Amino acid sequence: MKKAIIIGAGPAGLTAAYELLKKSSDIKPIILEESNGVIGGISQTVNYKNNRMDIGGHRFFTKDDRVNNIWLEIMPIQGAKAKDDIILNREVKINEGGPDPEKEDIVMLKRHRISRIYFLRKFFDYPISLKFKTFKNMGFKRTMKAGFGYIGSCLHKRKEINLENFYINRFGKPLYQMFFEDYTTKVWGVSPKNISADWGRQRVKGLSLTKAVFNVLKKPFVRNKKKEETSLIQEFLYPKKGPGQLYEEMAKKIIEMGGEIIFNSKVDEIKVENNSITYVKANNIEYRGDYYFSSMPIKDLIESIGKDNVSSELYEIATNLPYRDFITVGLLIDKFKIKNETKIKTINNIVPDTWIYVQDRGVHLGRIQIFNNWSPYMVNDLDKIFIGLEYFAFEGDEYWNMEDKDFIDFAIKELIEIGVIESRENVLDSVRVKIKKAYPAYFGTYKDFDKVKQYLNTISNLYCVGRNGQHRYNNMDHSMLTSLIAVDNILNNISDKENLWNVNTEQSYHETKEENKK
Repeated sequence: MKKAIIIGAGPAGLTAAYELLKKSSDIKPIILEESNGVIGGISQTVNYKNNRMDIGGHRFFTKDDRVNNIWLEIMPIQGAKAKDDIILNREVKINEGGPDPEKEDIVMLKRHRISRIYFLRKFFDYPISLKFKTFKNMGFKRTMKAGFGYIGSCLHKRKEINLENFYINRFGKPLYQMFFEDYTTKVWGVSPKNISADWGRQRVKGLSLTKAVFNVLKKPFVRNKKKEETSLIQEFLYPKKGPGQLYEEMAKKIIEMGGEIIFNSKVDEIKVENNSITYVKANNIEYRGDYYFSSMPIKDLIESIGKDNVSSELYEIATNLPYRDFITVGLLIDKFKIKNETKIKTINNIVPDTWIYVQDRGVHLGRIQIFNNWSPYMVNDLDKIFIGLEYFAFEGDEYWNMEDKDFIDFAIKELIEIGVIESRENVLDSVRVKIKKAYPAYFGTYKDFDKVKQYLNTISNLYCVGRNGQHRYNNMDHSMLTSLIAVDNILNNISDKENLWNVNTEQSYHETKEENKK
């Protein structure tokens, strides 16, 4: 029997194994996972005293039927109301015959997306809209400035040599400075002037102020939700106990089907001979296979191949690729200071947002997740509120190296400062989680990334998949799709790997439905 060695048990690695087992009876997948039992990578769910944290926030929405079918094979859509639907007497479209989330755990919930921007201690729509409330919150002077700035951006387009120009072309300079510049700097740790426009093209492609307004106008006439801009979708699926639950179930199925997952196995040596991998080594154990899938960071991949085995230029580019690391502070609180001024009903009338973008320039906090609103089963006691405060850091910087207690105190202070909670007495419990290399970054040596990509494509039995495997800020569905295409290539003897790298590069991907490409 042939073997596929898969590095990483995140969405991409698991999908590769799952698809191989479904489509081939003579290829055994073996997943090597660095962690001590964590499944799902950044899509994991952290369980803290039965309060669950979604690291980064993961909406299950895709325009690719193959990915969607895998999700629903593993976790079918609810066939009865969830706990909060029942308490609030809220209408929800259920799937007849589907599982009851009050009685069963393996179930996808249908959730309504509410994401807003918190700026000037007021809420703004995300993306920015042209509603009266937006103008009222901004004030007359800011509104006029933003309007003229947007007109100016329509008349004079900048060359999109960086992310700053990308945003200004779509929103105008004043709105860019109000709602994008500082937040983007928080996320990446560098000015948007120094970030490639590629990030904008992949994350907010097709989105602009004009598009946002048009989307509002056409909304009553749109029947096919799959034609909506991904950044604008209003409904999504969500596993009852967070995204990690789905990938944990996928891992169980992989084992049942004959696959293997080996934990505590950090790959630190990769032997390449004659443009082919002969083995990878983890904990001094050699793993030999016919095919190799890598979802490990490309920086680590090239280091494992070795400095003496690639050109000095390529090694320098790859090992200096930048990454942004991620810190989440989970807080269990008794109440918010901010009020729910929407018409949306929630338990205990908390604000209805799944996450809130924090634009306040005086704090380092980037986003706030409210786990009660993702799923009522994420929180042990619905009379309490479990939130995640998201921070972005570089591994080894002052925030990364702070002691947990000091960082949690710092985060609570910022939350009080922007008026989200009243005092420290509102905090009942807390936890801090750090994730390395959460976000591949688009600056520094990234400008020469194509040279690394070209080299990796010369390794005949290597398939680079997933977010870190391609150094691309992919969503879960894009990461999974790279693996599906890689498996297709193997089973159909397709040697050209360009189709793997084309996932999430075409603007049409977010605007029209993928038609089950193989």
